[in-house]
Amino acid sequence: MKFTEGFWEKSEAAHACYAAQAYEVEEIENGMRVIAPFRTICNRAGALDVGTLTFEFTSAGEDIISVRCIHFEGYEKREPRFMLNREKCRVNVDISENEAVMSAGNVSVHVGLKEFYISYKRNGKEMTSCGFKNVGYMRHDRKNSTKYPETNYLAEDYNPYIVSEFSLAAGECVYGLGERFTAFVKNGQTVDCWNEDGGTSSQISYKNIPFYMTNKNYGIYVDHSTDVSFEVASEKVEAVGVSVKGEEMRYYVIGGSSMKKVLEHYTSLTGKPALPPAWSFGLWLSSSFTTDYDEKTVNSFIEGMKARELPFDVFHFDCFWMRGLHWCDFEWNEKTFPDVRGMLKRYKDKGLKICVWINPYVAQGTVFFREGMKKGYFLMRADGLGVKQVDNWQPGMAVIDFTNPEAVIWYQEKLKELLDMGVDCFKSDFGERIPVDVTYANGADAWGMHNYYTLLYNQTVFELLKREKGEKEAVLFARSATVGGQRFPVHWGGDCTGTYESMAESLRGGLSFMLSGFSYWSHDIGGFERAADADVYKRWLQFGLLSTHSRLHGSKSYRVPWLFDEESVEVCREFTKLKLKLMPYIYSMAVESHKTGIPVMRPMILEFENDPAVKYLDMQYMLGDRLLVAPIFSKEGIGEYYLPKGVWTHLLNGERKEGGRWYRETYDYHSLPLFVAENSLLPMGSNEETAGYSFPENVQIGIYELREGQKAECRIPDKEGNIVLNVRGYADKDKIYLSSCGKNERITYVLYNVPEIRSISGGTLQYDKERRSAVVAAEGEQVILGK
Repeated sequence: MKFTEGFWEKSEAAHACYAAQAYEVEEIENGMRVIAPFRTICNRAGALDVGTLTFEFTSAGEDIISVRCIHFEGYEKREPRFMLNREKCRVNVDISENEAVMSAGNVSVHVGLKEFYISYKRNGKEMTSCGFKNVGYMRHDRKNSTKYPETNYLAEDYNPYIVSEFSLAAGECVYGLGERFTAFVKNGQTVDCWNEDGGTSSQISYKNIPFYMTNKNYGIYVDHSTDVSFEVASEKVEAVGVSVKGEEMRYYVIGGSSMKKVLEHYTSLTGKPALPPAWSFGLWLSSSFTTDYDEKTVNSFIEGMKARELPFDVFHFDCFWMRGLHWCDFEWNEKTFPDVRGMLKRYKDKGLKICVWINPYVAQGTVFFREGMKKGYFLMRADGLGVKQVDNWQPGMAVIDFTNPEAVIWYQEKLKELLDMGVDCFKSDFGERIPVDVTYANGADAWGMHNYYTLLYNQTVFELLKREKGEKEAVLFARSATVGGQRFPVHWGGDCTGTYESMAESLRGGLSFMLSGFSYWSHDIGGFERAADADVYKRWLQFGLLSTHSRLHGSKSYRVPWLFDEESVEVCREFTKLKLKLMPYIYSMAVESHKTGIPVMRPMILEFENDPAVKYLDMQYMLGDRLLVAPIFSKEGIGEYYLPKGVWTHLLNGERKEGGRWYRETYDYHSLPLFVAENSLLPMGSNEETAGYSFPENVQIGIYELREGQKAECRIPDKEGNIVLNVRGYADKDKIYLSSCGKNERITYVLYNVPEIRSISGGTLQYDKERRSAVVAAEGEQVILGK
């Protein structure tokens, strides 16, 4: 929200009171408190008729400083609060004549006592700061709005805001703020954190996260569930302006030695992502939305995939598994599905998992609605006249009140009936269209609950799945999210269109989402609206099957590949099987993400932050730390991509390329820029039929450009997420050393781009001079190759 009109003038609708002086400083438990009046106080009379801002700086963990800025202490907003994992960290406070300093770990806050400023530093180097007229209290939308409004501190004809502006250095780029489909670097944008259902082609978002990070290795998390507004170098181009309505602002300054470390610290505070089950990384096939389908149609899809040797792990029933005008009463439509239990058993006997669509809205005219209304389980009208209902999406639709513990149990019991029938997981759709003219059972502020609602909704469903299926089997397919939603994966990108432009904006949104604390992400292959033509569909198949989660889903038409053309079937088969072979690697990255919070799909800036060429790259990404993926976004099949410094090897054809430069090449539908970084040990599995198999069994380790003096390692989990096999390798002069420990499985090593090997110990060797590759069948825990 903008409060100024250019550099010199403030908005006529805003009356600004800025912190002008650190008048009083004291040490408090775990930190320090600063009282900052709105003008400089030079004598005793100056302490009359003046307002103040109170700053409380405390430690919230290693390299994390918590800041609370308050105008009126007695103000009670009643907004819901996110669950945060604050940890103890040794704090030191030093108050001198010129400056008050509080340090927590490597991060410190410095407050100027003579000239007012707030500076946040890490190891003595400034990350960001708030100078004079960067922190203030705004009275906005005054009725007597004129060029020179009268100052009336007692008036109540205004909306109060706290504003903080954080400096940006030259060349500093801002990332994150949720799943945003606008430009990847957020500089120059106004971002209002307010969940809305707007598709992928607008500035609004399903997933708003009031957290940003920059390439200076720090992040700012604004701890409010209400709508936080960010002016990212868009009001004052040298700063990120943050405004929150009310009499208080809470935020955290998070430092780190790298951008990865910042994400680690942020997810330590807000929650680490759960580890989804291995099978969820396989292909999901959907019935699609408004298509005409029944059991016969579903059977034709399943048998059609099998006949064409197209492996998939999950079948998803979208909305019309229930009767029209009955969403969501969670009752199967008996006309189209007369034998639900038998049908689901037959599908599960084929090795499939079952997903069904749900949302938290209930149409009137159903038994479920009448029961919920009678028991008071819905959001109520603010005027006290009963249940809040709208004719939007469903007739007389009501919204579940998840602040009511009894309503949560009631909702879970209904979903449990579906689990007992054979359903394995839920697509928890919607959660953004939450009204604010309502009351909640726990008395929470309705404005604050608008974004917070999705957290309670997805938590309700996820906790049920954990309880009934087990912690390692729980997974969602959710659309909306807020802070902490990473604890309830997976999320998908919402309603995209079957075009290259929409495919690119989906990727931008996903990369921003990954820099907002989330680790797993998907999108509708081929577009949700306006089905892609065969060209776009095949390119989207490549992209979708090289994302963490992959789903074929559409709106008005089916997305099975044979409806596009026969080559689509081939592309789907090739890239599905490629992903399944990559599962030992992908799942090892998921296990790492579960522990650290570092995403599996990674923007280039996260992996190569010291390379200035990658700051703005949003049409390619890293899948884990070893694989670079650059989807094709043109009908001509032209791939334009950048390889960072080093030697890169194409995964599919073994071609070797030097990094530190751009490439422009043409690819057919059976390939794309997909490169392995140098000094890599890349595990490839032996199963091409399902994602949930024994990853260490008959594993093949690709050896890519081992560098002398650098160690390489891959850690292979079982499908439960336990690391059971470690493989290490390094080069030393004319020899390559490979070793393994853990589960005793047969390991095959494949070396690419190597000169002829003259000697070997610990295995048998086959060498292909033409391809410059060697295959080594290990016979022990250590293999030594002589070049």
